[in-house]
Amino acid sequence: MFYWLMKSVILGPILRLIYRPWAEGVENVPPRGGAILAGNHLTVVDSFFLPLVLDRKISFLAKSDYFTERGIKGWFKRLFFGGTGQVPVDRTGGRASEQALLTATRILRQGELLGIYPEGTRSPDGRLYRGKTGVARMALEAGVPVVPVAMIGTAEMQPAGRVIPKVMRPGIRFGAPLDFSRYAGMENDRHVLRSVTDEIMYALMELSGQEYVDVYASSVKAKLDNPPQPSE
Repeated sequence: MFYWLMKSVILGPILRLIYRPWAEGVENVPPRGGAILAGNHLTVVDSFFLPLVLDRKISFLAKSDYFTERGIKGWFKRLFFGGTGQVPVDRTGGRASEQALLTATRILRQGELLGIYPEGTRSPDGRLYRGKTGVARMALEAGVPVVPVAMIGTAEMQPAGRVIPKVMRPGIRFGAPLDFSRYAGMENDRHVLRSVTDEIMYALMELSGQEYVDVYASSVKAKLDNPPQPSE
């Protein structure tokens, strides 16, 4: 209920009126049944504009930090992200991450749409980075198609450090669904998972027009946050 209230009554109409997002290829999203919407990730507002152009509800994988912050701000985040059906993901790996993947797979098997950013974090410079194989594992375990989704222009709307996005028209471009049923039962084969993930990222590269970099975005961010110190 909170999801539809935000989309149709509170936040959605304001975003549509001010930013007027455009969309191409909406017909590529299945009208029913489970499917993964795998997108590039340029900025925070990607997850706000994508749901606006679809009639179906989308559940997103969201970092668990949004659900653990304390204080009034943390309470608001838990209310917002929990109420809109977001699935917390623990990025530290191990058992917590495994549980998040199981939850996501359950959502897909229930016939719902799941939004995921295979890069695992926002792009540090607007380029497209290597995808993590969790998206492939979920697709194979749930037996659902993957629809590549390219966000266009959102990096320019909300560059790093900007809270309120610039008034520009963002775009959402949906590609043809990718069918990986030929790999059924091979969700534990790491070579298959990498192959499936790379195919998804290639489709995203073609759809978005971004330059592709075959390293993880998280590694690049770590280097930017901790630059090498000059030797004495």
